[in-house]
Amino acid sequence: MQEQKVQYDVAGWVDLYADQLYNYALSRVDDADLAKDFVQETFLAGVKSIDSFEGKSAVKTWLISILKRKIIDYYRQKEARKTTPISHFFREKGRVGHWVPEAAPQGNYSEMEEAIDNKELQEAIAKCIALLPGKWKGVVLDKLVEEKESEEVCKEHEITPSNLWVIVHRAKLQLRECLERKWFNA
Repeated sequence: MQEQKVQYDVAGWVDLYADQLYNYALSRVDDADLAKDFVQETFLAGVKSIDSFEGKSAVKTWLISILKRKIIDYYRQKEARKTTPISHFFREKGRVGHWVPEAAPQGNYSEMEEAIDNKELQEAIAKCIALLPGKWKGVVLDKLVEEKESEEVCKEHEITPSNLWVIVHRAKLQLRECLERKWFNA
């Protein structure tokens, strides 16, 4: 039995889905021009890949999944271009964050803040992260540096939420110890 390819009204997509896709994109990027660009890119990608669309979902659902990926890629590229200051690892929105106060690396935080741009400190952090076990590196970078949601990190690394927190906890302990050796007591 030969499969028949379903014909889709690609020309009607703009009328049917543009507003919904635009509203979805705008709610995630908060920039009207960027949201319009994402919608255009989504339609273009949909047209280019219509032959691979299996019809297991509605066209609207399929287009939204394309749009989601484009937005995620945008934020990943944006994050990859930005550096994270060392203070990010010590405070979170005005409250003690990533380090438990009594377990925090020993050192003068005001001096550390002055050293944010210090290349040696950045190198020490990079070296300490590089010393983490393979899977831990990805989890730490995704969760602590890129600040991805826990659910997303678990899905990407195929781990359970409890496993995520064990890895993050152990990695923080190892990073603290490493930073104390390579930076604070150097």
